[in-house]
Parts: sequence; structure tokens; C-alpha cells
Amino acid sequence: MKRTELLVAVVDGQGGGMGRALTEAVKKKFPDLRVRALGTNALATAAMLKGGADEGATGENAVAFGAARAHVLLGPVGVLAANGLLGEVTPCMAEAIGASEAVKILLPSQRCSIRLAVGPAQPLQYYLEDAMRLLDEEVRRLTA
Repeated sequence: MKRTELLVAVVDGQGGGMGRALTEAVKKKFPDLRVRALGTNALATAAMLKGGADEGATGENAVAFGAARAHVLLGPVGVLAANGLLGEVTPCMAEAIGASEAVKILLPSQRCSIRLAVGPAQPLQYYLEDAMRLLDEEVRRLTA
């Protein structure tokens, strides 16, 4: 598969701050990758589009549809939990994301009542850098 054929989906909700930061990091490191913003609400989608996403869609069906077509999914870990992100992630969204064959690169978040046993909490920049390292590994694997 060619790099330009890869679809990276960034999923976020609430204000879209983490999704925007992820989108900006992806476009900075991999400007040739296609990034689709999948927001649980219009504000989150708009934030990711401002961060450089190539296209965006909002809502339950858009997230389910987009997750099924993505090669890599990025977002906060709460997108895997029904009622995650303060209830914005519907059970349908969580199921679609979990069932997607896409590689999921998820960042810890203090707002989703999910604690990961990975050591002490780090600043968002730390997680963004690690996510870009993991995305680089997946891009290399998928385009080999």
C-alpha cells in the first residue's frame, strides 16, 4: 500500500483539544498522510479541521462509518468505552471503534475514568511524541 492511500482517523469529543493536537502532530510529521477527523460533536470536528485534518465528519454514524474504513485510529482511550468522554461516546461508537481492524493508538486521559498501569501521568506532549513514534512504526509496516 502507498502512503498516500493510508487513512488515519482521529476521533475525539468535547472541545476536540486532544484530537486537534494529534491532528497537528500527524500533519507535521507525515504531511502526505490523509487525516479524517471524526468528532462526537461539531465542536470537536471543527477543532480537528483547524488542526489540519483533510476532511471531517460528526456524530455516531460518521464515527462508525469512518472507524470501519481507517487504517490507523488515534484518539483518547475513552473512545473505546461506551459513554466515554463524559457520555459523548455512544455504545455504537465504542463498538465500531473496538471492532475496527485499524491499529488503534490511544492516549491516556484523566477525564475518562480509565487508568492505565503505565507509570506516572505525563504531559500531553509526551503522549503525542509517543503516538507519533507508534504511527511511524505502523506506516512503515503498512507500506512495506
